[in-house]
Amino acid sequence: MGEALVSDETVTDEHVSGESADDRLRRWRLVLGGDQADGTGATLTGDDVRMDGALERLYGAGGGEGRPRPGRRGAGLGDSAPSVARWLGDIRAYFPSSVVRVMQKDAIERLDLTRLLLEPEMLDAVEPDVHLVGTLLSLNRVLPDKARESARAVVRKVVRDLERRLAQKTRSAVGGALDRSARVLRPRRLADVDWDRTIRANLRHYLPEQGTLVPERLIGYGRRRQAVKRDVVLAIDQSGSMAASVVYASVFGAVLASMRSLRTSLVVFDTSVVDLTDQLHDPVEVLFGTQLGGGTDINRAIAYCQGLVTRPAETILVLVSDLYEGGIRDEMLQRVATLTAAGVQVVVLLALSDEGAPAYDHDNAAALAAMGVPAFACTPDAFPGLMAAAIERRDLGEWSERAAGDR
Repeated sequence: MGEALVSDETVTDEHVSGESADDRLRRWRLVLGGDQADGTGATLTGDDVRMDGALERLYGAGGGEGRPRPGRRGAGLGDSAPSVARWLGDIRAYFPSSVVRVMQKDAIERLDLTRLLLEPEMLDAVEPDVHLVGTLLSLNRVLPDKARESARAVVRKVVRDLERRLAQKTRSAVGGALDRSARVLRPRRLADVDWDRTIRANLRHYLPEQGTLVPERLIGYGRRRQAVKRDVVLAIDQSGSMAASVVYASVFGAVLASMRSLRTSLVVFDTSVVDLTDQLHDPVEVLFGTQLGGGTDINRAIAYCQGLVTRPAETILVLVSDLYEGGIRDEMLQRVATLTAAGVQVVVLLALSDEGAPAYDHDNAAALAAMGVPAFACTPDAFPGLMAAAIERRDLGEWSERAAGDR
């Protein structure tokens, strides 16, 4: 909890420099958990007492990291859904959303509360976020009917929030890249000339004495030549460590599928492969079509994706995986080499989340890099720029290094 509270904007010394010494001590008292050993000497009153009680119920039991209490009895959350639901309501009342999400995640992981998420009243009390969606998706096959609609409501809220955050940025970046890639330098008809860009590109050829401009280089539209300009295949690893990446990739898949200039396919895989392309109109349906956990057969997934490629030079294959291969490694690498040799642009994202690169298979990543296929982690905010760079066939290795430097 030290990480959650100390890093949050409500409690850091940097942000509370205008507060009194007593207020700072009170905040540190909440972080450290009391007892004479904390050295603050602060006494809590009012809502602070209830905040401390909520922290104690989660972090006091067993002297957890962040609020160590040698020899002190911890209250715990109990094992009833109503009790935990009340606690969830308390923390939402007393803490900002960023802290609530950390506390929920810790409660699920530290106190084994996953089974309580099967209760509708629990789902109605939680603060929806990407991590919670991942947990619910892992429980998808065992959700009782009475909890299923509540779970869908939680997932739907998170998906809508992500779409509001990411959709417009994605359409703008990808649409701009498609337009740039579609321009031609020798338009055959005057109707195909992009006069605005042509004039700007030839301003240095303006002849003031004649009051005219000589367009030495014409820039034309390529839009009429082909309605679908790129094929995008998203292949998503469903292993448990990729939960957040599955959520983000599903949302991006739906956004890309809404763009008529792209033909977007989405497949998810573990030891088998499931094609969810026909559900891309609704990312919630896509997510409930996944099944987190289990083994991984990347080779089988890439073999399926090979069958989706009809225009290699116009295809981008995005593989979202930590590269731990349970299938035939050499065959998997050979399939990737075959795709790239045919002109397919292959990109491997070790993670598509805000958490950075997870544990991944370094040998496979190095083998892919040796054949010109970059493998790196990508944040959701950077993904639109990545797709724009891929469409324009820029060096994605250099792009990833620049993106990492900007963070």
